[in-house]
Amino acid sequence: TIKRRENTLYNALRSIHDDSVFVGEISQLWPELPLLANLRCGLWYSPKFHSTCYFKSTDGHTNNWSFNTSRLNLHVAHLAGQKGGCIIVDSTRKGKRFPDSMSKTIPIWTCVFNRAIVNHRSRMQDHDKLTEGVNSDNHEPETSDQDAENTRQASCEWDSSLHLPLWVSKTERASIEERLEGWTKELEASGADIASLASCLKKPLRPLWISQKTVIWLNEVPDHDSWDFTPIILVSASSSAGVIQHRTTSEFSWNYIPGAGDDEESWARGLSPDLFWNNVYDIINSGPDMCNQKVANMVEKDRVYRAQRGQNAPQVTLKPPKSLNSTSDPSYVEPGLSLDNLDIKNDIQFCDDDSTVFWLGTTSIAVGTALAAANTTCVDCVMNCGRDSFSACYLNNEAYLHLPIVNSKLDRFSLRNNLASAVNFAKLNLRKGKTLLVFCQNGEDISVCVCLAILTALFDDGGTFDDGKSFSETHITKWEMRRRLVFLCKFAIKARPSRGNLKQVYSFLSGGRPSSHTPSAPSTM
Repeated sequence: TIKRRENTLYNALRSIHDDSVFVGEISQLWPELPLLANLRCGLWYSPKFHSTCYFKSTDGHTNNWSFNTSRLNLHVAHLAGQKGGCIIVDSTRKGKRFPDSMSKTIPIWTCVFNRAIVNHRSRMQDHDKLTEGVNSDNHEPETSDQDAENTRQASCEWDSSLHLPLWVSKTERASIEERLEGWTKELEASGADIASLASCLKKPLRPLWISQKTVIWLNEVPDHDSWDFTPIILVSASSSAGVIQHRTTSEFSWNYIPGAGDDEESWARGLSPDLFWNNVYDIINSGPDMCNQKVANMVEKDRVYRAQRGQNAPQVTLKPPKSLNSTSDPSYVEPGLSLDNLDIKNDIQFCDDDSTVFWLGTTSIAVGTALAAANTTCVDCVMNCGRDSFSACYLNNEAYLHLPIVNSKLDRFSLRNNLASAVNFAKLNLRKGKTLLVFCQNGEDISVCVCLAILTALFDDGGTFDDGKSFSETHITKWEMRRRLVFLCKFAIKARPSRGNLKQVYSFLSGGRPSSHTPSAPSTM
């Protein structure tokens, strides 16, 4: 009961706001470097990010270390190469300075990428030597010995060692190092574009760690260009005390919660990071007693605003705490809030979903959000993979397909049962040279998995439409499907397909085939 009373909405949001000041100070030390949020917790700690990334702490848990080719975050490496580095923000609720995503997942990621770049440059050097020998036999001009020597020296000086923070034990370091070679081979076999990464990165990737306990001498902050590596600066936003601290200001008393942005479903009450930062001062100044009602007003008004624009806007329903069912408790909000009992004013700043459309190379297929579909008129046909129907007045019935797919947590077979219809619809339109937009509510999971099934079933390895010829001649393995996912994520940088949905895609691809004829109506498995 005491823990529930301390973990109130106001305490969480006030803690996030205080920690965001620290994040802002660190970002100003290297203003040229882009600021990235590690989803999902990191997204709460700054009002504006250049981009997002997705490094999971579970990939760095002790005895569960992994390098996951489904989450390559290639765009982060490219961005760091272009800008000379980047800053990644995350946090953790546990009583430690950094989450495992920063302590081990990202260091493993940088090391594997560095090793793959070294291997790529070595192969290119061997190829150049072979070409030089052929040119010599044919009495053609030889490659400059100086250029060859420069290439060899650069490969030797490229740091591909594992850089871990000091608090990771030697035993754990040794266990991780044993697996690095295998992970590097997996990356190279995944089809990731290492060549473009090698040309983009001038210096090897290397992580640096900064927390609220880090001592920084402001007059000795080095310029990021002065380092002999490309810095990936890892900022853990919250204090590492690990216990709730009581704090008092001139206006309110509140309890500081370390890593308050984590596990937002348990405390945010429908509030999103964008909506919070658009109205941050109103929320913070409302105080502990009025915060819940203030946020409820904003969330409901934002929901109505979205509904009026044809976006997905589910009703937010909150359950009362089990042992605190008194309405006098400040953490209790009446479930099923409606417009009738809300004092809604016109003084809040709404938040808009990302309307970006990601075109998947030259495949004529794009993936995006529901808002992107509403704002896009440059496509020939649309596939809606969300629950709600979509009104597109500029499309006829033949150019629109609605597949009401739900998340694998709600229905383990929903996606698989609709993939045959999705592939057949895509085949019908791609045969005619039309462009196709596949969308779901967030453009990160279900629509990505549908695009993965279409790419695998109808395109060859090079991303060329072949009407399913290569698919019919190939036995699809999990590794082959993962190669296609790497190709897709190269373009759709916000893709975050869930494990349950990917399993349904593989089940469809390995156990069924799209029909050779085009049905007059969507078929089912």
